[in-house]
Amino acid sequence: MEKRTDWYEHPQYYEAIFGTDTVREVDFLQTLSERFGTGGKLWLEPACGAGRLVEEAARRGLRVVGYDISEAMLDHARKRLTPAQRRRVKLGPSRMEAFADPSLEGQVDLAHCLVSTFRYLDSEAAARQHLVGTRRLLKPDGIYVLGFHLTDYERARPEHERWVGQVGADRVVCNTNEGLPERRARRSAMRNRLRVTGPDKDWLIETQWFFRTYSAAQAAKLFRDAGMRVRACFTFDYDIDAPVTRGSLRLDRVFVLQPDPASEPVDTPSPAPASVRKAPRGASVVEKRRKISR
Repeated sequence: MEKRTDWYEHPQYYEAIFGTDTVREVDFLQTLSERFGTGGKLWLEPACGAGRLVEEAARRGLRVVGYDISEAMLDHARKRLTPAQRRRVKLGPSRMEAFADPSLEGQVDLAHCLVSTFRYLDSEAAARQHLVGTRRLLKPDGIYVLGFHLTDYERARPEHERWVGQVGADRVVCNTNEGLPERRARRSAMRNRLRVTGPDKDWLIETQWFFRTYSAAQAAKLFRDAGMRVRACFTFDYDIDAPVTRGSLRLDRVFVLQPDPASEPVDTPSPAPASVRKAPRGASVVEKRRKISR
């Protein structure tokens, strides 16, 4: 067995696990844009990864700007686009807390980041700076669709999720573990193991990192401090007819954020660097087994 690190250097295997809901996700985003936003054609994807949503949006005639810290992911994203799609897409490297494009200020109809990537931002300052920067790019009625898991600080057991996918003759088994949340440090330890087996191949790709943690109250305060209001909230089921209700025990949340004209962002100091790569989620899988329900 060959051991490797950093699953983001292997976009094809990453997508075998987390890339099967693309059409449903873009359907959901377009419906949200029409219902809560402008319905316009300029989209922004922070941490766009291997470009599956970029490609699908461009295929539908939308103009897309995407950025990611991983050059391997960006290279994969560019290669999947047709010449016609490339004319509607602009991709480049950037961190989530640092992205800025003066030509986009006040122009973006919809921004989206669906798969918990936001939790890689490891400080309040970094998270707020990302939100403020994205707010600056949105039209007054534009929306930012932001998906991540809230944290149950009372949780007494680690969480484990398992998925299975296929790339040609290669079988991909993914196991992700999230440790107990550290309330004071506002983080939880994460470990992902991808086992890839096939003809003449037996790889174990292990990646470890920390996710920032958020209770519902902590998330709400951050949004207010960034000058954003929550227009609606859903789950990773992406069901437009099933918004999250008050008192829901579901921790997977998709927030529909919009610039709040009555609120100015709190001053945001420059944060220490934080990673912004893609994180797993369990809604887009070929085979799924949850040992602990989120």
